[in-house]
Amino acid sequence: MNQHPILRRCIACRKLVDRKQLWRVVRDFKDGVVLDIGMGRSAYLCQSQSCLKEAHRHKRLQKSLRCQVPVSIVEILQKRLSQPNDSGVEARLQMAQSILEPPSPNQLD
Repeated sequence: MNQHPILRRCIACRKLVDRKQLWRVVRDFKDGVVLDIGMGRSAYLCQSQSCLKEAHRHKRLQKSLRCQVPVSIVEILQKRLSQPNDSGVEARLQMAQSILEPPSPNQLD
């Protein structure tokens, strides 16, 4: 059986790309706007500075997700650009762990 790549369109440059090469921003019904995890309305964005600027300048994330996107999401994507790894797998794992781990008793005080 021949595996075809699953294509998604970048909201900034409008290119069709394999979804593994894009960032996924999700409007989750419980957690608000999150990155790479969850179910809900999604928007895909190329992992490039130009697409991130274009999406932020023209409010493409807000329009695609039909909600306000916190500035912290754009800041996290900006940090991912400055990281040397191209895959973003480590950043996804860190984000998933921070969501799944319960807060320690020291953090609650």
